[in-house]
Amino acid sequence: MQTSAHISPALSIVHPITLTSGKNARVWDSEGREYIDFIGGIGVLNLGHCNPAVVQAIIDQAQRMTHSAFNAIPHQPYSELMDALAAFIPSKEPFLGMLTNCGAEATENALKIARFNTQRSAVIAFDGAFHGRTLAALNLNGKVSPYKKGLGALPGPVYHIPYPSPDSNVDNATAIAALQRLIKVELDVNDIACIIAEPVQGDGGFQSLDPEFARYLRQFCDEHGILLVWDEVQSGFGRTGKRFAFEQLGVEPDLLLLGKSIAGGLPLGAVMGRSVLFQSMPSGSLGGTYSGNAVACAAALQIIQQLANDEQLQLWASTYENLVLEHYQRWEAQKLPVIKRLTGIGTMRGIELRNPQGGPGTQELAKVLQRARERGLLLMPSGEYRHVIRLLAPLTVEPDVLDQGLCILGECLAECY
Repeated sequence: MQTSAHISPALSIVHPITLTSGKNARVWDSEGREYIDFIGGIGVLNLGHCNPAVVQAIIDQAQRMTHSAFNAIPHQPYSELMDALAAFIPSKEPFLGMLTNCGAEATENALKIARFNTQRSAVIAFDGAFHGRTLAALNLNGKVSPYKKGLGALPGPVYHIPYPSPDSNVDNATAIAALQRLIKVELDVNDIACIIAEPVQGDGGFQSLDPEFARYLRQFCDEHGILLVWDEVQSGFGRTGKRFAFEQLGVEPDLLLLGKSIAGGLPLGAVMGRSVLFQSMPSGSLGGTYSGNAVACAAALQIIQQLANDEQLQLWASTYENLVLEHYQRWEAQKLPVIKRLTGIGTMRGIELRNPQGGPGTQELAKVLQRARERGLLLMPSGEYRHVIRLLAPLTVEPDVLDQGLCILGECLAECY
């Protein structure tokens, strides 16, 4: 691996290779070796590496103007993107919002918006959650190591409850009981500004939120004047087979967090939500020097244009999902002992591994990562014990390439023990 000696060792590296180029679902390293990429920049490349239309939009915009700080002098791509986002998000009434540099920054701004509008400070998040690495976002994350370890007190107050999912051992009754206990024992319900959740947890192992619990949350928030925040930084922009995962739940949020695949690899995020929440904010309270960079906005406009074709999105999603299910059912038929279950929903799928004793297959996944890489396939771990393989190939992956990658994965799973 060819990397600079000046990079902090606190940046954990999953694969000891250095990439130099990529095309859709294939990448090449500095040694000229080719790989099938099932990581996609950790969910950033839903439309693939170097999507031709996105690349052209970047070139065209860079030749016109690379940057203007929107708070000082507005630029056209920002305004065009906000109109496109409002039309693209399937909400009952068009959302307003602001652009950020990333998903974590979207999280931070959502906390500001929630606090100001409710005049409350407490937040409820979930076990297994991941909402970013900035200081306030860290406290929302549903595990200590490695994100919060050794940092002392973090911005809050934040309270965590279990995440009910068909992909876990937590049911609705358990989560509801935990929430009810929280407001009886530890927290005045009138102090809660917002509840934040991922419709499908990413780092938590591709677990999908139970739709019945999502409806309960919506009712609970409406009853107590609490804002419901869906974090769709990883699950948005077609990742589950819908434009957004909250469509799978049938529950709209008050605030929606966006990032990752919004701009095809360029740094961009957004907070979108009900208009009243933004109209109440003081002038100058939101924004940032680079937020909504013109080149990133141009890329995002192309992403939305392609994903707004619902027929094409459905075709990509059904082809992808059917192949994953076909291979998983084949592995089940082979009775591969390392496989526990397929998690997630639609095209956002994880493969949970177990060890010979039936516990989390942490060491087994580490072996699969290495062996798959040696055979030309790049995979990403997730889950509380890093025992869930998350599949994040582009939705645009060619079927034969996806099939080839899944065949390699199957070979590696068969060799675990």
